[in-house]
Amino acid sequence: MSGAGIRQRLAAILAADVAGYSRLMAADEHATVASLDAARAVFRAQIAAHGGRVIDMAGDSVLAVFETAMGAVSAALAVQRALAGLAEAAPDDRRMRFRIGVHMGDVIEKADGTVYGDGVNIAARLEGLAEPGGITVSDAVHGAVRSKVAAGFVDQGEQQVKNIAHPVRAYRVTATGHTAAIAARAPAEPALRPPDKPSLAVLPFTNMSGDPEQEYFADGITEDIITDVSKTPGLFVIARNSSFTYKKQNVDVKEVGRKFGVRHVLEGSVRKAGMKVRINVQLIDAESGGHVWAERFDRNLEDIFALQDEVTQRIVEALKVKLSGSDPAHHRARGKVNTEAYDYMLRARSCLLQFTPQGLAEARAMLERALEIDPGLMQANAYLAVAYGTEYVNGWVDPTSDSLAKGLALARKAVAGNPDDAMSRNALAIALMWNRKLDEAERESRRTIELDPNFSEAHGGLGFILHFTGRHQPSIACFEQALRLDPQFHLWLHALGRSQFALQRYAEAEATFKRRLIHMPKSDVTRAYLASLYGLTGRREEAQRMWRELMEINPQYTPELTLRILPYTDRAPLEQFVEGLRKAGLAQ
Repeated sequence: MSGAGIRQRLAAILAADVAGYSRLMAADEHATVASLDAARAVFRAQIAAHGGRVIDMAGDSVLAVFETAMGAVSAALAVQRALAGLAEAAPDDRRMRFRIGVHMGDVIEKADGTVYGDGVNIAARLEGLAEPGGITVSDAVHGAVRSKVAAGFVDQGEQQVKNIAHPVRAYRVTATGHTAAIAARAPAEPALRPPDKPSLAVLPFTNMSGDPEQEYFADGITEDIITDVSKTPGLFVIARNSSFTYKKQNVDVKEVGRKFGVRHVLEGSVRKAGMKVRINVQLIDAESGGHVWAERFDRNLEDIFALQDEVTQRIVEALKVKLSGSDPAHHRARGKVNTEAYDYMLRARSCLLQFTPQGLAEARAMLERALEIDPGLMQANAYLAVAYGTEYVNGWVDPTSDSLAKGLALARKAVAGNPDDAMSRNALAIALMWNRKLDEAERESRRTIELDPNFSEAHGGLGFILHFTGRHQPSIACFEQALRLDPQFHLWLHALGRSQFALQRYAEAEATFKRRLIHMPKSDVTRAYLASLYGLTGRREEAQRMWRELMEINPQYTPELTLRILPYTDRAPLEQFVEGLRKAGLAQ
């Protein structure tokens, strides 16, 4: 003891920082801050889980102290595995990678818990020697843990480091055996295992028409095949939003299978020439990479529905999916299509996916034109209903407009014209929900799932309805199923976080909201909920920082929009949301 409240002791020190942090901030400040927040949550959780204590998280750095070298190295390995998984969905040049250094030596600890001294300095220098996403440890740490952790060590020799009089022997940590396999896949959460039934991901078909403007047509054919195949009860099918993350990428089919937890992958191409269309498809075993089946289909464009049905039937046969007599008539003949109306509908669906006010306006115009040409194209009514609901929920129309009433009428018309169409049923369920007819909405949502058990939006929609009617715990199962079917549709993360928030499971909700911000860094409403959560958990400064970010993204956002839109039968979750903002000094 060299002074009151100061002591010298032996400790293991972990030091970390972000490789290329300034470059990441210059490229996209909001996305980088969101990724950094999520990474800090990972560090806090793993440091605590392995017996450590966070000393500082200034800027992009992390400093922690542990009683044992074993705890520090185990935490470092767990952190890097988790962070690699968080970064997996981001483009390579946008991935946040930490360098971690671990040393064991003397530190001076002050009464307030801060530490300093050569031990801390050496850990910081070792962190500078680590590769992005890697770990470097000192000789002292290597000697203490080499036979106790599932990792290998590569001797980097003696290193002369800044402000340390003697050389430091460094070792690069490498995962071995089972740990290496896990690190290679870099999961942020448990790996997705294939279900106990045939499973499939349909990758976006390649446009072979020689006209880049026909891209929407190839995408539309792919989406329709996904929709048709997913209606088969004996088959598990990944949703369009996730499989389309591989659009225009060189694909490793084995990696697709691992990422989505499926046993088979369907690839294909579409060539449209005049009134003729050709589709080439091949079914691939995702474990071996071998071809299971391949075929070419040629039809007149007006027979496109029959072509899609034929492709679907061949997939079902190839996967040996057993259909029972009670299954819905998924492949009932749908007759010929009006090619002009169908083309307008495909273009409109492409515009809807832009998720902008302008895109929705274009989609509405195209869908209305499609219905003028072919009033019997019932799905066009369903998509129109979706467009009106999306505008209302996002505040893109005047609150006094009749968007909700129009959307509900169109959805009812779509279902009346085609009662077995899951997409139309789901559009009706959601329109009913926003119109606060929640009992009827639940019935329609459950009927949708009966018609299409792989429809992620139906599972998520049912989760919304359960949440809004106060059944937060069962809603979580719905959102988790929606995420399993559509791992890249990050709206379900916000919905899941909101249910956890309502249950006052704040640590889980914080991690879920931050995961959402990694993928959707410009989400205003997720930031609003995080700000409220920070207010409820006594973290006023973090709440106000989150609110400043929100205002930079959307200066027009107000809590009143959220309070007006969400159709809760019991306002307790809304009052909880407002209370958090009030405690943070962000609401009256």
